[in-house]
Amino acid sequence: MRFIHTSDWHLGRLFYGEYLTDEQAHILYQFVDLVRDVKPDAVVIAGDIYDRGVPPTAAVELLDEILSRILLDCQTPVIAIAGNHDSPERIGFGNKLLARQGLHVVGPLTGTYQPVTLTDEHGPVYFVPLTYAEPSTVRLNLAAEEANDHTAAMACHIRHATASIPDGARTVAVAHAFITGGEPSESERPLSVGGSSMVSSALFSPFHYTALGHLHRPQAVGAPNIRYSGSLMKYSFAEAGHKKGVYVVEMDKAGAVQIETVELKPRRDVRCIKGMFQDLLQGPKGNENKEDYILAELHDTLPVLDALGQLRAIYPNVLSIDPRYRASGGEINGAAVDHRKLTEKDLFAAFAEQMTGNALSADQAAALETVLEELIREGRDE
Repeated sequence: MRFIHTSDWHLGRLFYGEYLTDEQAHILYQFVDLVRDVKPDAVVIAGDIYDRGVPPTAAVELLDEILSRILLDCQTPVIAIAGNHDSPERIGFGNKLLARQGLHVVGPLTGTYQPVTLTDEHGPVYFVPLTYAEPSTVRLNLAAEEANDHTAAMACHIRHATASIPDGARTVAVAHAFITGGEPSESERPLSVGGSSMVSSALFSPFHYTALGHLHRPQAVGAPNIRYSGSLMKYSFAEAGHKKGVYVVEMDKAGAVQIETVELKPRRDVRCIKGMFQDLLQGPKGNENKEDYILAELHDTLPVLDALGQLRAIYPNVLSIDPRYRASGGEINGAAVDHRKLTEKDLFAAFAEQMTGNALSADQAAALETVLEELIREGRDE
């Protein structure tokens, strides 16, 4: 049994105010070519097909085109689940009818769905779609009062979904969850506050392979056969060093798997450039693409007038400037703090130091405090 594991397409994603639909289409056409070449028995999409519950029209049209090519042109079944970004009801609409055409999309959690069974020369393989569901949803729909957190809810979900599978059968779990030990990325939406969203990888040990979605970095968690395929493309500058792609999984008659990573190439990469402003104005080096999505980290000692505008004359898709001005000792200031947590006094002091390279003196700090107190009093009197 051969299948392709992918996830986290996030169709309709905005990146610094720009829709990425054309970039996503470029990669998905490569994906369709891969399906045509590999001729898998199935394509598995482990959630977050869309970036939000009500996706833009262009994203819906792109998904329709890609699924049509996979199902009709490549004659390849698709097994997909809803992720935390998707609307389960919209994703799962018409599932009973579409399943007859090979499109198995599990949206809302119900107590009635069955595993998707595909057969090769060695017999059946049971794909178990564990669509994303909050613990409260599991408690309600599966009558599982013990589902008080994500781990307990997933355990109930697995127990219910595998009840009809024969002992010793080959099984593949398809889940959207945050597995303990997984390495998150900046572009993911938290499943819950704190650590209650974590799910133990031990829950998936009975499966011969687990196709995971949610974390955007490709990785194995807990065991080599429990894997996140990662997101379709880079959705933050923190992911600039990631290599995005999909897994081609080959399962033998005993359920042992061989996993091949296939990288997908974007039309425009997401990357960071660093250095002195005048050096960055020299343009791309080697095989670098000037059309890439760029974050520019400036190491100058003083602010640069219209740095964004000047750099865009060289790199049209510079999206952000990160000024890390050199202090008087020559060291580069560290990453910026969260300015929303600073007081007005701290904000002004940080700004003054960034502009001048020197911290406020005691007299200057006292004068600033006096001015701020006067402004506060005036505000109260209005």
